[in-house]
Amino acid sequence: MMTNNNIHSASFRDPSGFLFWFDGVLYRQVNTSYQTHYDALMQSGLYTELVKKGYLVKHQEVEQKPAFPEIAYKVIAPEKIPFVSYPYEWSFSELKDAALLTLDVCILALGKDLVLKDASAYNIQFVNGRPVLIDTLSFEKYQEGAPWVAYRQFCQHFLAPLALMAYTDIRLSQLMRVYIDGIPLDLASKLLPGNTQWKLGIATHIHIHAKTQQKFAGKAISQEEKQHAVRKTAMLGLLDSLKGTVNSLKWEPSGTEWADYYDITNYSGEAFEEKKSVIQKLIDMTSPASVWDLGANNGIFSRLASEKGIPTVAADIDPSAVELGYLQVKKEKTKNLLPLVLDLTNPSPGAGWNNEERQSFTQRGPVDLVMALALIHHLAISNNVPLERVAKCFAQMGKWLIIEFVPKSDSQVQRLLSSRLDIFDGYSEVGFEESFSKYYTIEQKVPVKDSQRILYLMRVIE
Repeated sequence: MMTNNNIHSASFRDPSGFLFWFDGVLYRQVNTSYQTHYDALMQSGLYTELVKKGYLVKHQEVEQKPAFPEIAYKVIAPEKIPFVSYPYEWSFSELKDAALLTLDVCILALGKDLVLKDASAYNIQFVNGRPVLIDTLSFEKYQEGAPWVAYRQFCQHFLAPLALMAYTDIRLSQLMRVYIDGIPLDLASKLLPGNTQWKLGIATHIHIHAKTQQKFAGKAISQEEKQHAVRKTAMLGLLDSLKGTVNSLKWEPSGTEWADYYDITNYSGEAFEEKKSVIQKLIDMTSPASVWDLGANNGIFSRLASEKGIPTVAADIDPSAVELGYLQVKKEKTKNLLPLVLDLTNPSPGAGWNNEERQSFTQRGPVDLVMALALIHHLAISNNVPLERVAKCFAQMGKWLIIEFVPKSDSQVQRLLSSRLDIFDGYSEVGFEESFSKYYTIEQKVPVKDSQRILYLMRVIE
């Protein structure tokens, strides 16, 4: 029998089954307690329909030995996800699309006499620019008269954060880092503007829902209440109402610092194209299988990697820039590119049970190539991070590094220094190379045409 060390750290709450590793391959054990529901999923045609639509991750039934044979029904091998991301790293439209997918899947399931038994945002991942459900064991046979047990979870994981982002402040998405089981509805109700009490969907699914939770908190439910039937048509009405409410939520990505960065940068058009050409060549030199573009803005340089078929994460602190990047991914049906909201000075930590349920950003690496373009001055000057610490951090993330050094004479650095004392004596081309040479060998050094910036290709010292 395998040890618990093989069990995926995020897969322990569902008695229906769990994920486990064997020889570097991820498998899912389906327990005998879930046999009836699994067979219904596979025999109803729902699994085939969802996979065909791209709504559900594909899997194969395999002969792999179960982690716990005494309770096992089957072992399946799910299709690999290039990069696991979390809801607090998604842009507004990423979270919205994940919410709509969850509702669409549940509606389709009801048509096959099945239903989603949970509606966790963590059951959704993004593959080739689209959300996909990754938990095959989220379905159960529909019981006539039973309410939707995942209603509260959907509202906490999706509707509450979306409403707060749309009506209060886009940055409130970060509450999901604290409340990993979704934002409590009573808290969301307090933080939402008072006029949302008059918006039917928000009033029903957040404000009134929160009051109902508080009213019945800790109270036993009577047998009469348990037997109160919810017909399938009523459940479909609930799902339709939730879908309409989610669709009504809007947020325009404007007004933050870096969303229009490339419109105000001091690059000439020729220099900008030259920079792209150099980066393309440096990417080709490293032949990476995976890329993280840090400080990616809207992902314009990230696409130089993703267009080569390389799975690429485009991470940036600015939710507007990330939103614009994702909207472009949707519009152009871009594959291999995942825009994420990430503050590199305070990246996603390990969270959940024993700090292992959700991995930190760096734990989800390393990758073959890290790109850090027009970023070093924000870390070293705006955030007072010593150059050597930046080098050490990047070296832990990936083997190769394409980095752009922006000198003090650059107008963007001058803008950062205009409101503060220049205490950064070590911030120079020489100081930069000395600091990074402690962790890297410098393979290429290419001045960017018509600018004072320099592109470097570095390799981690092994």
